[in-house]
Amino acid sequence: MNEIVGSHDLLLVTLDTLRFDVARELAEAGRIPHLAAVLPGGRWERRHSPGSFTYAAHQAILAGFLPTPASPDGPHPRLFAARFAGSETTEPRTWVFDTPDLPSALAAAGYRTVCIGGVGFFNKQGPLGSVLPGMFQESHWEPEFGVPSPVSFEAQVARAEEVAAGQPAGQPLFLFLNVAALHQPNWFHLPGATREHGDSRASHAAALEYVDRHIGRLFAAMSRRRPCFAVVCSDHGTAYGEDGYTGHRIGHEVVWTVPYAHFVLPGPAEDPPAPDAAPAQDLPAPAQETQPR
Repeated sequence: MNEIVGSHDLLLVTLDTLRFDVARELAEAGRIPHLAAVLPGGRWERRHSPGSFTYAAHQAILAGFLPTPASPDGPHPRLFAARFAGSETTEPRTWVFDTPDLPSALAAAGYRTVCIGGVGFFNKQGPLGSVLPGMFQESHWEPEFGVPSPVSFEAQVARAEEVAAGQPAGQPLFLFLNVAALHQPNWFHLPGATREHGDSRASHAAALEYVDRHIGRLFAAMSRRRPCFAVVCSDHGTAYGEDGYTGHRIGHEVVWTVPYAHFVLPGPAEDPPAPDAAPAQDLPAPAQETQPR
């Protein structure tokens, strides 16, 4: 990451509440072609979230604690880490910073830092909803980006395109986008569903298909000027009746287990990587998928 930071734009996308099992099934079935095209090997990596709901998970993620590989062979080196004595997940390839969080560290390194919020913890409508977006130099949220909006992601992508188009040529960009579309309620993404049908695993999957239809525009906007290092992951999963549970902020396997990927989007003069290429040169390769223990 010490070679990436400064030379690449950076994109962090959190697919809020996306379950690993649903993400894996859709990738394997060819139902999310735009995401599968950039996933290393066409597959999501199975990881564990640092939190069971949005606020807790994002406080960790934006401090450099991305979801942890779901395998017992750690410690697993981190891409970004605040300088902290005794850290076992910081190694020479880790980009180490001296501020409390990643956005302020990247701003100090010359990046323009921009947040495009989605769920309520990014709506800036009160003190709590202002904490996470307040980490960035610039933040955007409006009701059309939020959970109840059936066009939330395409509206967010349109704003991201505006941000990228207005980026000064000589300054790198760190864009963070929290995707609200997968969060309950999501019944309206399933063709033929009504409010009375309610939310389900099927409507959760339909919401991911909706996101996939528009995410190519986001990737294109972020790689138009220079190469872009991207992290796309869930912050936590959510339950749809498993063992009697619904929702999240609970310690259940479908909540803790999340999909993750990092990769480089080539710049305008570069050839795209081969489908089975490593996610980025000199970066830790994603761990192989393991079965739940």
